[in-house]
Amino acid sequence: MRNLFYLFTLAALAGCSALYPSYMLKTPRDYHFDKLIDSTTAVNYQISPNDFMGMRLFSQDGFHIIDLTSQASIGGSNTGSGSSGSVASAVSTFVDYLVESDGTVKLPVVGRVQIAGLTIRQATEMLEKKYSQFYIKPYILLTVDNRRVIVFPGDPGTAKVIPLVNNNTTLLEALALAGGLTESGKAKQVKLIRGDPTNPKVYLIDLYTIKGIKQGNTILQANDIIYVTPQRRPTLTLLERITPILTGISTILLVYALLHNTKI
Repeated sequence: MRNLFYLFTLAALAGCSALYPSYMLKTPRDYHFDKLIDSTTAVNYQISPNDFMGMRLFSQDGFHIIDLTSQASIGGSNTGSGSSGSVASAVSTFVDYLVESDGTVKLPVVGRVQIAGLTIRQATEMLEKKYSQFYIKPYILLTVDNRRVIVFPGDPGTAKVIPLVNNNTTLLEALALAGGLTESGKAKQVKLIRGDPTNPKVYLIDLYTIKGIKQGNTILQANDIIYVTPQRRPTLTLLERITPILTGISTILLVYALLHNTKI
């Protein structure tokens, strides 16, 4: 029986990888992480495939919006003095358009347009130029909906999907919305995974010291994955793994002893 006990113990120690079956997104020791752009020079949010883009189109440089001083809603007819009721918007309410997997979006009048990779400002300027062929001094308002990131704060079962309500949500804000790092999370090893899942860019961020606040202010993109590496606690984990084995062995020994005493 003593040999059996040693056998079980050695098997548990030999299978170290089996001690952490819930760990994800591991990188080799010699993995070359991508270089993260300094947050002070980072661009604003870029439109991505599968985003829902809300668009509102007005003519006359948005004069109809600016001149509204009554209780009339944006895009509605203004009955107050100082503006002409004939100045009307081409599209008076936000309409959502899907950015397809190839990065294009199909819009009224101008048709299909390549838009993925552009910031909100760049997309607005580009669309205003295109619509200027059909409307007098078009004024466009854009919003991007359905944007989200996935946060693994350090413990299995605590992952959260965080919607990006603001255009410039930072990594620190997303971690705060997820409830912060868990007790088992390593602040020194926060992975930011971005881009095409078949060939993603992986950035390693150190939030352990105040110096990490620059990287923590990195602006997130849709579908980013924030993975906080969990701490390894081999002694505690090993005890948790072998306790059921030891309990089973003790039970077998007890039953054996009882049967042996009964026969005597």
